[in-house]
Parts: sequence; structure tokens; C-alpha cells
Amino acid sequence: MRPGNPLPSSDVPAPPPHGDEAPVEYLVGMRDDVHVRFEATTVSLSTPVNTFAVRLPEGGIRDALALLAGGLVPVDEALGTLGRAERTQFQGLLGRVGRLLVWGVLVGGREFVRIEHTAHDAEPKAAAVLPDSLVRLSGFALVRSRNGTLVLESPLAKVRVLLVHPVARETVTSLAAGRRVDDLAASLGEGVTVQEVRALLGILAGAGFVEVGSPGEDFEEDQDPTLRQWDFHDLLFHSRSRSGRFDEPLGGAFPHRGRIDPRPAVKPLPDGPSVELYRPVLRDITRHDPGLTAVLEGRRSFRSYGEQPLTAEQLGEFLYRVGRVRTHFVPAPDDEPGGEIVSRPYPTGGSAFELELYLTVQRCAGLDQGIYYYDPVGHRLILVNGDPGDRRAMLEVASASTSREADPDILITMTSRFQRLSWKYSGMAYATTLRHTGVLYQTMYLVATAMGMAPCGLGIGNADMSARVLGLDYLQESSVGDFILGSRPPGDPGIWDREQGWKWVNDPEWAAWAGSVLRRA
Repeated sequence: MRPGNPLPSSDVPAPPPHGDEAPVEYLVGMRDDVHVRFEATTVSLSTPVNTFAVRLPEGGIRDALALLAGGLVPVDEALGTLGRAERTQFQGLLGRVGRLLVWGVLVGGREFVRIEHTAHDAEPKAAAVLPDSLVRLSGFALVRSRNGTLVLESPLAKVRVLLVHPVARETVTSLAAGRRVDDLAASLGEGVTVQEVRALLGILAGAGFVEVGSPGEDFEEDQDPTLRQWDFHDLLFHSRSRSGRFDEPLGGAFPHRGRIDPRPAVKPLPDGPSVELYRPVLRDITRHDPGLTAVLEGRRSFRSYGEQPLTAEQLGEFLYRVGRVRTHFVPAPDDEPGGEIVSRPYPTGGSAFELELYLTVQRCAGLDQGIYYYDPVGHRLILVNGDPGDRRAMLEVASASTSREADPDILITMTSRFQRLSWKYSGMAYATTLRHTGVLYQTMYLVATAMGMAPCGLGIGNADMSARVLGLDYLQESSVGDFILGSRPPGDPGIWDREQGWKWVNDPEWAAWAGSVLRRA
């Protein structure tokens, strides 16, 4: 079975025979979301993603393409009256537009599934499945509703399978654990034969959705050391947020323009009492700041703090240098929507600046304990939650992320206003907000190091709890990063000790130099 390469052919290996085989027939046509337009000497094929145009005058190839545009037809009918040269040319054309095609698979005269290519180089082939084979659904497969049809997808597969027949749907949902093929066929009832189930499973296995094994042996996914170290959601996220094996729109496609208003560049302020923050003066900062190399080389993560806490003035300078809004551009009323942007000290894609900062304060001289929102325009803190229990809960999660090494003085929770990105970007909005979070982590590390603070980025946070504590809608704005901050403890953190097993490779002594510079700053 080789749909889309570009058409099934007799040179494709078939599964080894085992008794009577269920007849398998392939249909081919254009996907439902493909619009084909015939003009005098050209044909254009438009999808929600792009348009593909080809020069194609009157003739057999044009007629064959028109046949596919009218719905699913048998492969032999599509090739129809084409001569050898035209058939080769037609197959080459379909190879170029393979992701615009859908393949119907008839088993025993019934259409069980349809196949859509999600990668340009997809070449699924039927696998050998015997009556006594053990079969199991891949742990990376997922079933979801798409355009009114249940579909089977996987980050390991380069095709999507549409489960158009009840037999196909029941077969897939019966494969949670390994089963013999003949036992599985018997459980599906009298309306389906073992031969038909074998044919269907061979198609699903060849496409990467079903594992085939033998009694007494582990399935491949249980043995493969690479797959065992991939979590399902991580591999799915990786495959969907980069191009290659997924066919949905990806990038700045503006999928909601004209239907949903974009979110504002500046978040509306929450209600609550506010605290004005210290605004640093540039000449004072430049007079005392260490150089970039000293800050980069001297950066460390700290999980303990000095006896004296940070001051409100230091916190104000830190936030001003890290997260303030520097400029704000508002487009004219008759401009295209979505053009409102701001500028902050760190970079983001499309100047989206969807990240917001909330501070849970336990210890800061000149600032009351509480949970605050940082207003990046007014440069002030707004109290959003004064409950001691909620404050302690936020700090407990942060402490747990450090294996209880830290009892944070200040926790900075980074939230994302997700729709600020997803209004513009398709398929990559969440991946982009995580990139922005990493950029902001590094910005915070560098500024905190330059100021002689004790910074530490965290890897774990509780998005549900923080949404509740901060009064946010989880789906509209919730946490994506956490960073703890305090006063730097006394002493020199030193550098990597060779006697402890560290191997010095490329100038680690730069860090020692940086430490001396930072102590003098």
C-alpha cells in the first residue's frame, strides 16, 4: 500500500499470503478543503494554507485532474485513458501535490478508512499481519474529531487516517492492549472477517499507528530506548510546532482576523491598591554596571539569600530594567486590526509581548507582603491578593521546585495572554510563548547578576493554582514560567572544583574573573 507515491503500483511489496486475502482497492481524489480552478492553460489548487498553480493545457492529464476534483474515484479510473508518457507525467504531478489528495481504502468492497498525507515525503506501505500476530495501538497515537470525522494521528506517522467506517473505529478502540488478530476479529462480530481485519491492521501498522508483534515478545515501543525517553505530549508538541510532518497552517497566518478582535497590546489593569516603584536613572546604572562578559560568565543560580532582604528600590530598578513598556504604538482607526504593539527590554516574535509579571512577596524591605501585578506602563505594583494562605501556597510550589532548598523571598510568576499570540500565529503560538519565557528568564538572570542579586529560574509551577490565586481565566491567561529572587548571600560561590571531578574544557577561569569583577561592582 503506497498511496501518494503518487499512486499504488504493482512493484510495492504485499504482505505475505496467509490463506484467502481480503481484496483491497484504492480510491483517490482531492481533499474536501481543496478548491480546483480550471483556466485556459492553467489549473490552480487552493487550500487554506496556500495555492498551487500548474500549466496544464487541454488533454488527458487535465481531464484526469478534473476527475479527481469531482470526488473519490478508483485509481484505475483516474489513470484511465492516459498513455504511458501521460501516466508518468500525471504521477509526477500528483507527487508534487500529494498533501492535497485523499485516499479511500476499500477492504472487501467497503470503505474502511481514508488517508491524508501530512508530510511531503509520506510513503506508507502495508505491513504483514497474520492471524496469530499480536497487535496494539501505538502509545503515541491519538484519536480526535476533525471536520466532523474521527481521525487517527500520531507524531510518529506522516499520514492522517480518517476512520470513516464503524469497523475501523471499533478496531482502533479495541487495541488498548496487545491482542491476537483472530481474537480481535471475533470480538468485532459476524459482519467482518479475519481477512478484512488483517488488511485493515496492515494499513494502520504500515502507516505507524499500530504495533505488530509475536507472542512472548515485547512490542518495539517497549524496547526502543529512544522512544521510551519521549513522553507522548512532548513528541506531539515537537511534531506540531515545527514544519515537516504536519499539514495544518503554521506561522503568521492571522487565522482569526475579521472574526475575532485581537487582544490589546497592554493588559487592562486589575483593581486593587497600588504601590509606586522606584524609577532608576540611566547615568547611575551605566556608571556602576559591570560589562556584559562579566555578567554572562558570572551568572549563577542561588537558592539561599542574604541576611538583609532586597529593598523596594532594588526591586523597582530590576522590574524597570526587565519588563517595563518603553513605547506603545496604536494604529489609526482605519488600519488593519492587530497592529497595536509595544516595546520592552527583551525581544519577542512580532512584538507581541504577551507575557505578564506577578510578584508573590514574602520578604522585601519597604514593601508589604502580598501578591502583586506589575503594571509595566505605570511602573507600579497592584495588589491582587492579600490572603496569607494563597501567598504561602504559591511560595510552597516554588520551594518544591528547588527540592526545598529555597524559601523564596520573592516569586515572579510569568503568565501568558495566549490569544495575543494565537490571533496571529497558527500552530506555533504556545511554542512561541515558551521561547519568549526563556528569553525573559535570561534577561532576568543578567539584570539580577548585574545588580548583585540572587536569581534562580524554576522548571515547575502550578498553572491551575496560580490562575485561581491571581484571579485569571486559565484558558486566557495562566502561568508559563516562575523565577525566584532575593538578596545575594555572603561569600564567593566559586567555580568548578577539579577535585570534585570537574574537567576544565574551555576557559572556566573566566567565571572566576567575572566573580571578582562583580564583587567590585
